Amino acid sequence: MKIAISIFLMSSLFVNAQQKSELTAEMANKLASMPLKCINQEYPNKTAHVINSEKDAVLTPKELHPSFYGCFDWHSSVHGHWMLVRLLRTEQNLENKDQIISILEASFSSEKIKEEAKYFTKYQVAQNFERTYGWAWILKLDEELAKWNHPKAKIWHQNLKPLTDEILRLWKVYLPKQTYPNRTGVHPNTAFAMCFAIDWARETGDKIFEKELSEKAKVFYLNNTKTPAYLEPDGSDFFSPSLEIAELMSRILPQKEFEKWLNNFYEKRSLENIEQIPIISDLSDYQTVHLVGLSFSKAWAMKNIANALPEGDKLRKRFEITREKFIENSLPIIFQGNYGGDHWLASFAVYAMTN
Repeated sequence: MKIAISIFLMSSLFVNAQQKSELTAEMANKLASMPLKCINQEYPNKTAHVINSEKDAVLTPKELHPSFYGCFDWHSSVHGHWMLVRLLRTEQNLENKDQIISILEASFSSEKIKEEAKYFTKYQVAQNFERTYGWAWILKLDEELAKWNHPKAKIWHQNLKPLTDEILRLWKVYLPKQTYPNRTGVHPNTAFAMCFAIDWARETGDKIFEKELSEKAKVFYLNNTKTPAYLEPDGSDFFSPSLEIAELMSRILPQKEFEKWLNNFYEKRSLENIEQIPIISDLSDYQTVHLVGLSFSKAWAMKNIANALPEGDKLRKRFEITREKFIENSLPIIFQGNYGGDHWLASFAVYAMTN
């Protein structure tokens, strides 16, 4: 009951500013405060490190990952960094601008990033580390730096290059071997990662990688019809598997072809189901709180799908309206003050409201 009342009060504060799901200066400052609290917070921590020896067993998160050790896990730290870079690039009135720059300056240290890159070859099995969710966020971070024409951003972008190059190498080795896509609603989701990878390839002009990704996406998803999205979500999803696929196909198919594909992909009951706002029974549970992120990822997927459809398309308008509802419902929830959500949800919110 207390959670419901608190959410109602927070909603009343933000509803006017967020009617069009736009990121206001006030909201940007509130959201920026969340990764600022955890980027240098080493514990609690989920390292996902495969221990190969007794020596490995005593390594701390910061020793393993000198740049991206905070925010509970590596990938959350990476997309927390992406979010801060994004806000620095796009928002003119950030209250904590100097603090953000100081944190990023430390994280993007050339020596630290080189150690991050070495991790993937230094330890046995490490080539699978963060495949492909964390890989996708590294490319999104690199893409954001590449877009920013600022002296510091250019230095940070150059410093990040060894890690970006390593991720790209690993992905190009892995992609031809990936026989089947992962259709999960959590980290290994293939369609989500391929969306970010295609964005990066287009921004940086890597035509070969873009073509490889597009061709693989067609192998995985072009013949998919009547997707069983009426079964979504699983209890800890932060992605809609069907919407991630649809968003990916919107990136690679011409408009008329995509419109036809989408009409065959979704049935009425599946469309009605994915438009439902997730029920979150326990915000303190680190897995259940994933469902808050599900609303944000649905919102950004629906936005991109809608933008790919022609004006006047019924589903385009439907998704635009539904996207608003997802953001307006979920944005107030992330300020409830639980580390299970605090360490990552602000990034999802910012990306959902990114133009």
